[in-house]
Amino acid sequence: MENYETRVTPAKEDAVAALRDEFKDYGGFIFTDYRGMTVQQITDIRKALKKDEAAYRVVKNRYAKIALKELDQNGADEQLKGPTAVALIKGDTANSVAKVLFSANKDGVNVQVKGALLDGKFLSAEEVEALSKLPTKLELIASLMGTMKAPVQKLAATLLAYLESKGGAPAASEETN
Repeated sequence: MENYETRVTPAKEDAVAALRDEFKDYGGFIFTDYRGMTVQQITDIRKALKKDEAAYRVVKNRYAKIALKELDQNGADEQLKGPTAVALIKGDTANSVAKVLFSANKDGVNVQVKGALLDGKFLSAEEVEALSKLPTKLELIASLMGTMKAPVQKLAATLLAYLESKGGAPAASEETN
């Protein structure tokens, strides 16, 4: 029996280079199995992810493994088996992206999260699901602002009630010529 050796062609090298160039713009990757999904469902997920500056890309596993290794993003070889689509994440929007994927699954889309590679650390599918349940950065900021605003509102209401109990707010003095 002859040993089979994969022939590296310029087209394959170009495909890996293109994937590497796309991956380098992203800091996180959520790997999914897209079996059973329609083209329309994949398109809908892509549209939903666009608001988080994320992308959803069907990849060839071998090319993705090489591209990730060239970018020193190791640990995802187990997830790059079978039909794979990758959610590409920029910045700190990983939980928003995970929310989109898990909500699509709840809406009847057959997207199965395999795991994630975030900031060089591998997360299992269960950890990605837990991440999806955390509030987003904007939700946390809104909560914090609401908490900070409450004492000021209470003070303003107390001062207004005091002024009204004393006969109302003092009238502004009229300017005389």
